[in-house]
Amino acid sequence: MIKTAYASSIGRIRESNQDFVQVFKNKSDVTLAIVCDGMGGHQGGDVASTMAVSHLGHNFKMTDFKDAVLAHKWLDVQLNSENETILKTADRFPDLNGMGTTIVLAFAFKDTALIAHLGDSRAYSYADGNFVQLTEDHSLVNELVKMGQITKEQAKHHPQKNIITQALGVSSTIDPEFCEIDLHANDIILLCTDGLTNSLSDPQIQQILATRDLSLQDRCNKLINEANRLGGGDNITVCLIWNKEDESK
Repeated sequence: MIKTAYASSIGRIRESNQDFVQVFKNKSDVTLAIVCDGMGGHQGGDVASTMAVSHLGHNFKMTDFKDAVLAHKWLDVQLNSENETILKTADRFPDLNGMGTTIVLAFAFKDTALIAHLGDSRAYSYADGNFVQLTEDHSLVNELVKMGQITKEQAKHHPQKNIITQALGVSSTIDPEFCEIDLHANDIILLCTDGLTNSLSDPQIQQILATRDLSLQDRCNKLINEANRLGGGDNITVCLIWNKEDESK
């Protein structure tokens, strides 16, 4: 049984929250969770992130597929269409010029999950006590790390840390990354914006996810509260997808 919870915070410094998160179900009861981190323009960031989540979610609710192969094909078309829509909207309205958004999402099926992303919003899995990053940031600093020019530690404070190499609404072409994972009983998938991972380390996040006496929503709230307490320099958004064990068995 798939359970979800999410929370979002403006943080302690930003004047507006340009993150957007929502969870949807289609006609076959498949869950789709989407997290976006908007960027650019006076109001552009929140417009782009809201557009991406709302449009994808609305279209998903009308589908009835229930496997990852069809989800992958559907999402390829949807992401390219949404990219074009955001670009055209930014061209039409001067105050939205330059807007775009990162996106990370997860489809939860019976035994598998399909993850897709553009940008530096991330997906993690917490399974059997192991906390694993499922996505690789589409960012300049991550490219520099991969080339061996800087270390992961240096990347955290690099002056060009915010330069994203892939996003919706930035270029006429996109190349989203997909990964499919097995989904076992009590596995948790975390989707988040970089406001969380800039403030909390992997062990800190893992410790909160492992706290079983907290409800799923309480774990979301605690992740947000801790990220604010330890920094809060950006908007912070988290979404948890829990494959809850069927207690009737």
